[in-house]
Amino acid sequence: MKKTAFETILSFLLGVSWAFLFLGAILTFQTFSDFGYAFAIFSTLVFVFATLFFILLLEAMNLYREGHEEKKEQTKLLYEIREMLKKPEND
Repeated sequence: MKKTAFETILSFLLGVSWAFLFLGAILTFQTFSDFGYAFAIFSTLVFVFATLFFILLLEAMNLYREGHEEKKEQTKLLYEIREMLKKPEND
C-alpha cells in the first residue's frame, strides 16, 4: 500500500524522536553527573518525560489520521449501500 507524504514524514519524525530520546537521555545523564547522580537521574527523567510527551503527540496524530481514513472508507461504503437500496428491483 502506498504511503502518503504525511505518513512518511510522520514515520520519520517518530523514528527521529525515539533516537533523540535515547541519545538525549544518555547525554543528559552524562552532562549532569558532575552535579551528583541524584540530580543526573532527576534531570534525565525530566528530559525523558518531556520527550515522551512529544512522541505521544506524534502517535496521537497518527491514530487520528488512521481513524479519519477508516471513517472515509466506511462513509464511501455506506453511500454505495444506500445507492444499492435506492435502486428499484427489476423482478
